[in-house]
Amino acid sequence: MNSKLKKIARTGYVAKGSVYAITGILTFLAAFNMGGQKAGKFQALEFLEKQSFGNAILIVMGIGLLCYVIWRAIQVFQDPENIGSDKKGKVKRAAFGVSALIYLALAVSAFMKVINAGGSSGSGSQSPDFMTGQVGVFIFAAIGIGVIGAGINQIKKAYTKSFLSKFDYKSISEEKRRKTIKNTGLMGLIARGVIFFILGYFFIRAAIESNTSEIKSTTDAFSFLQDSSYGQYLLGAVAAGLVCYGIYMFMMAKYRKFKA
Repeated sequence: MNSKLKKIARTGYVAKGSVYAITGILTFLAAFNMGGQKAGKFQALEFLEKQSFGNAILIVMGIGLLCYVIWRAIQVFQDPENIGSDKKGKVKRAAFGVSALIYLALAVSAFMKVINAGGSSGSGSQSPDFMTGQVGVFIFAAIGIGVIGAGINQIKKAYTKSFLSKFDYKSISEEKRRKTIKNTGLMGLIARGVIFFILGYFFIRAAIESNTSEIKSTTDAFSFLQDSSYGQYLLGAVAAGLVCYGIYMFMMAKYRKFKA
């Protein structure tokens, strides 16, 4: 794999990690009434927009997110690491495609905010008209099953520690850095798994109740946690896990190994 592609991937990981770190920090502060807000990815952009030199920061973030999109798209269409075209490989590459679309929307949102054409993303958004009928029920059910499947995959990665295979772990000489990769990856993946489970539940419940008029978001998942028993602590723990995932992405940017 050429050095330019590696730089694109590493830049993308930094941008993705930044989004998760900001999301986690803001939500953690909100959980314990220390300021902040329950924030999904788009709310993280709104936070950056309000800072000094916000537009410049958003441009840098948008470029970084586009790098991540490019890397995911290359993984889908060119398969530089030989994931393969068998059933397992196709599912994995399809997941990369979904990831690319999500972060493309985020990158576009960053640039749109710079030119004052972007709006905020609330706790939910209205579904397109075609998703409000019987077709929407099946679509929501399928999405819910897929999201829960993604959550199971996150927990599986954490349990088996398979995420460590993305690093040339033995070549990292400092024990502290190896522990950082292991611990942040473990906690981050579990936190993501919890969020995916909740979002999947939202979609499946909406399908069962034939209530597909509103799409729930990450902020709704945070509210769900906060409203449960010991909600403050559950939300704080998940938010801390998302910060860990952000740090894990930074470690990916520096230490990820790429197949030739």
